[in-house]
Amino acid sequence: MASSEELHKRRGAAVARGVGSVIPSYVDSASGGTLTDVDGREWIDFAAGIAVTNVGNSAPRVVEAVRAQVERFTHTCFMVAPYESYVAVCEQLNALTSGGFEKRSALFNSGAEAVENAVKIARHATGRPAVVVFDHAYHGRTNLTMALTAKNMPYKHRFGPFAGEIYRVPMSYPLRDGGLPGAEAAARAIELVEKQVGAENVAALLIEPIQGEGGFVVPAPGFLPALREWATAAGVVFVADEIQTGFCRTGDWFACQHEGVEPDLVTLAKGIAGGLPLAAVTGRAELMDAVHVGGLGGTYGGNPLACAAALASIETMHELDLAAAARRIEATMVPRLQAIAERTGVVAEVRGRGAMLAVEIVQPGTLTPDPATTAAVSAACHAAGLLTLTCGTYGNVLRFLPPLVISAAELRRGLDILEAAFPG
Repeated sequence: MASSEELHKRRGAAVARGVGSVIPSYVDSASGGTLTDVDGREWIDFAAGIAVTNVGNSAPRVVEAVRAQVERFTHTCFMVAPYESYVAVCEQLNALTSGGFEKRSALFNSGAEAVENAVKIARHATGRPAVVVFDHAYHGRTNLTMALTAKNMPYKHRFGPFAGEIYRVPMSYPLRDGGLPGAEAAARAIELVEKQVGAENVAALLIEPIQGEGGFVVPAPGFLPALREWATAAGVVFVADEIQTGFCRTGDWFACQHEGVEPDLVTLAKGIAGGLPLAAVTGRAELMDAVHVGGLGGTYGGNPLACAAALASIETMHELDLAAAARRIEATMVPRLQAIAERTGVVAEVRGRGAMLAVEIVQPGTLTPDPATTAAVSAACHAAGLLTLTCGTYGNVLRFLPPLVISAAELRRGLDILEAAFPG
């Protein structure tokens, strides 16, 4: 087997330079809360493939389900010759997502594709053009979703022009907006929409219940419910982007459930299928069914292997109660992160929910972002065998997304490495 060093040389001659990686090591196997590279080095995994392997890598039920499906058939295209597993996944999503109303689902390949289709559905159903998004948002890398995404580098730089009729308003960001109460932060955003866009022109309000790439920003209590109330009154489709927050990651099945918010449409991906590519839009039947036959779809959307994996993943989440596991991870991690904050003086805030946690790193005694220290801490973690990710508009947030099946011992080992990586 080639070494990581050899593979890295081959990569340079074969893979486009614009595709980056966090670490230079190449994975050979993974399970539970660890990865093992081709050189035999073990890594504690605090990334989960960016919140994808919630049920762990090579989860037994997922492996069994995919193996059985690949022996039966690998692809027919649901739009050509349909199959039961696509229907079964849609049934599960309709039942699991918030809201007692009748729902429909459609399956796609990626989170960006799900977001694009949610916008298509909202525009078609309402006959309106505008989409409202928020500061610090991340929604994908396609042309439309780059327009929806806030951060320029690396996601948008020199890739324009972008799709139009996108309007951005302030997010509730308690650390950086003076702790503005959620209802007041929502009123500020709504006023801008009504004055600068006009509610009657807005098809959709699109929001991550907890922002992902933007820095794991948790809005103040009441922010989401106030936006939901306004959207209902204004005839605006409320779209929750639960791509990173979904499937037990935040300690409930979906992050909107923490405040009882019922979106009109939900976009889903990442943790849905144990690592296989699958995404979905789930929502009110009258919105989903407003689109003409043939208006939604795609060659690979709802591939039978991915559907088998999704059904097995959802079964695993139920069986192992991974929402409770996420809450246990939070109970272990938050006190350790708070102790790091108190000891070092460089952490302005420990935030997040469940197993979606982060620390925002600043210059001591200020709120000035410190991306250099953030990068240095993350690099020290990597050198010691802990896989961590950075994020945030200012590049100064360390985010933690361990698989929900990580063992208590693995979690403690990872936290020990993290603590040692901080200065002071």
